[in-house]
Amino acid sequence: MAVTRRSFLTSVAAGSALAAVSGAELLTAVSAQAASPVGDVVGKITVGYQGWFAATGDGSPINGWWHWSQNWSQPPSPSNNAIKAWPDMAEYATGYQTAYGNLNGGGAATLFSSFDQQSVNTHFLWMQQNGCDTAALQRFNPNSSEGPTRDAMAAKVRASAESHARKFYIMYDVTGWTTMQTEIKTDWTTKMSAHTASGAYARQNGKPVVCIWGFGFNDTNHPWDPATCLDVINWFKTQGCYVIGGVPREWRTGVGGSRAGFLGTYHAFNMLSPWMVGAIGTAADSDSVYQNINIPDQADCNANGIDYQPCVLPGDVSGRQRTHGDFMWRQFYNMVGVGAQGIYISMFDEYGEGNQIAKTAETQAGVPAGSGLLALDEDGTACSSDYYLRLTNDGGRMLKGQLALTATRPTQPATGSAARTVTGR
Repeated sequence: MAVTRRSFLTSVAAGSALAAVSGAELLTAVSAQAASPVGDVVGKITVGYQGWFAATGDGSPINGWWHWSQNWSQPPSPSNNAIKAWPDMAEYATGYQTAYGNLNGGGAATLFSSFDQQSVNTHFLWMQQNGCDTAALQRFNPNSSEGPTRDAMAAKVRASAESHARKFYIMYDVTGWTTMQTEIKTDWTTKMSAHTASGAYARQNGKPVVCIWGFGFNDTNHPWDPATCLDVINWFKTQGCYVIGGVPREWRTGVGGSRAGFLGTYHAFNMLSPWMVGAIGTAADSDSVYQNINIPDQADCNANGIDYQPCVLPGDVSGRQRTHGDFMWRQFYNMVGVGAQGIYISMFDEYGEGNQIAKTAETQAGVPAGSGLLALDEDGTACSSDYYLRLTNDGGRMLKGQLALTATRPTQPATGSAARTVTGR
């Protein structure tokens, strides 16, 4: 049988991790490589879903320009801006008037609200059309003033997942949540666990999926010691959950962005998903991380019976990282090649970081005049507003073996007449 790049690299990675193991221990470690069968996260594309945009007058409890502007009490404008990219608003039933000038191509500069069910339905329709299997709904400290809006968003995401045959799960981001240890348990038992009754709630190995993002990060917003974090992980396991850890990229070595002494805590997770936003910005960066981080990460996970779900990101539009899809495709190629059990897209709707795959202004005609924002054609190559959704679909097909492993992205950035003027591949 021919040896593929994926099988070769996986065997090399496994060999490097198991070099010090022998005899019965080796057999045990090798058998642990098949940690989990295909489920709702293993073998699937998961997209991080913020669902955290609102507007004054949208009926949301927060009743402000949540995450669209720096000062949420005032509409977004060039001097009150919190985003790096402008959404393509063509498919939203309702848009809320901002204080930006009109679009360069004409028309009012309006933005959507995640609180409108139609907005969430639109996003889940895009997921359905583009092979995004599962949405990880971000949930920050729900005991703040944002809590009621976040509670409502969970119900809206559930409804959209059910109506569009997608899966979803709760992904707790514990950043800045100082009283997390007790409150996260209460939030799960009194509120979020109810959503597991939905047929759309993601399950892996027959268990409802929960992710905790933020354990072990070496900064003041993530202050907990290993024992505290381990307590929370094990508690969720006693609730019958399959627990994913959103962890620092240096989780395995305990340096850089990771606190030391956390390896045992990280190994308690069922799946590990190291964070890559800010760590890479070019295809060469992805290759370096692949060699120095992903290969040994996958080997460690294989040896410890843990599923591996690395991040793939489209790149920050404002940082001109995208190179009309080449940056993102290189990551798909590397992550499928390393043998990852699943892939996490960072993110679906993160217009604040500019790393969204959701539909985005194609050209300056779709951007507010004087905003300084870039469009998807910033490098001179025409890209349809849905291009990064289509590219995600291709990456998912490659992960699932429906498309042969290839270093060349299979889909053109633009469609129709625009495709005939595309430069590059």
